[in-house]
Amino acid sequence: MAVLSVDLATRRWSDLGVVLLEKKPTAPSVHPFRFAPVLPARPLFSSLGVPDDTAECPIACEIFPWNDPGPVDAETLAGRLSHLSGVRGVCTIMLDGPQAWKSRTNGLEHARVSERQLNTAAKTGLPGMVKPLTYRPFAEFCLDVYDALCRRGWRRLETLGQPGTPPARLLVESYPYAAWKSLGLKPLPSKRRARVSDLAEAFGALRRLVPFTVNRPPNHDQLQAIVAGLAGLALEDCDSSGARIIGTPPRREEGHWREGFIVLPLPPLRPVDWRWLH
Repeated sequence: MAVLSVDLATRRWSDLGVVLLEKKPTAPSVHPFRFAPVLPARPLFSSLGVPDDTAECPIACEIFPWNDPGPVDAETLAGRLSHLSGVRGVCTIMLDGPQAWKSRTNGLEHARVSERQLNTAAKTGLPGMVKPLTYRPFAEFCLDVYDALCRRGWRRLETLGQPGTPPARLLVESYPYAAWKSLGLKPLPSKRRARVSDLAEAFGALRRLVPFTVNRPPNHDQLQAIVAGLAGLALEDCDSSGARIIGTPPRREEGHWREGFIVLPLPPLRPVDWRWLH
């Protein structure tokens, strides 16, 4: 079971956070968040490779640093993500960015339903309209990435899902800031404001809550991709207790994609201590 999670960026390829989250075959056959052992606190990034406690971690995160020159091209990025997914057997890609415009009939003036419910900092309105205005190039880039992936056989998450096998080649919108809050953790400050100590604190808190290994120290973008990608593992496992789905299904309206779900991870369920009954 593997999920590819991407923290999108447009200026430089090195600004992308691309992480493969995998539930290891040796892990118990329960949801990867449930009954997960709590690891002792460690210094930040004490191991650059696979930690000694690998056997205790049900989730492995493989970070892919891309340092190509020039700005990110949506078509090229979609091709690389689709190819990587095919090579690694990934059926779910999580993307941190809007997948569609607002529906004209959703009852809101400037936002999609999912954005209103999560009170996102940026809002995607009717086609070509965003708040703030500076958000428009990024929003249009994200939509281009979704569309380019759809031309390669992927599709947006359309339903809340039922027990059974998840649909193949699925695109899921994520939102890292809300993912931290959904897990009950302090959100990572913005990249511009985050200090090394903030990154260390967030990394440690997340790893204590959901034990995982990394193949290299994650930077800000990669850590955002990790926390957002946890929801994808729950979708892959068809476990409604591991993910929260916000918004309304995506649909075509007046020649454009509108609305769409944002999916967030939920904190692990802990075993109940029944000793007080005795």
